[in-house]
Amino acid sequence: MKTALCSPINLILEKTSQVPYFTDMRRVLQALEISVADYDWYISDIETNYNSPDFPTDDHWVCGEALQQFLAENEIQFIWAVFSAVPKGLRPPVQNPPYIDGNPRYWKGEEVSPQLNGAIFEIACWDSSATILVGLPPKAAAAFVKAYPDTRALNSAPDAL
Repeated sequence: MKTALCSPINLILEKTSQVPYFTDMRRVLQALEISVADYDWYISDIETNYNSPDFPTDDHWVCGEALQQFLAENEIQFIWAVFSAVPKGLRPPVQNPPYIDGNPRYWKGEEVSPQLNGAIFEIACWDSSATILVGLPPKAAAAFVKAYPDTRALNSAPDAL
């Protein structure tokens, strides 16, 4: 995968046996080789296989340290969700929460950017069958592709999965 050195990168991982199951955020974040604790996270459009009051399914903000600890302690698959990473301490007002379920913007073959104003990048969990990464820094994108070579550019995805 060749990309410009400074441009944000949009990727998709689907239709592969390289992951035991899709949308395991612990593995996704490890593959990106980023520090989860370096960001605040807005998590929206959430549906999981996990049912506990310690992780609400309503859209919410979470600090990176708490998200890192939660993922380390729990085996969870996100069926639907959008994880928006913002600089630590910046929590902009959310007018229109990012969403994935029914969102056509990913499948138009055009470059997209994170939905949340102020987000550096977003990770979208699509129906337990794909992980979509939008606006990744090049170093994180390269690390993810190295971990999962079946990853491809999002704009090469078909119109609908």
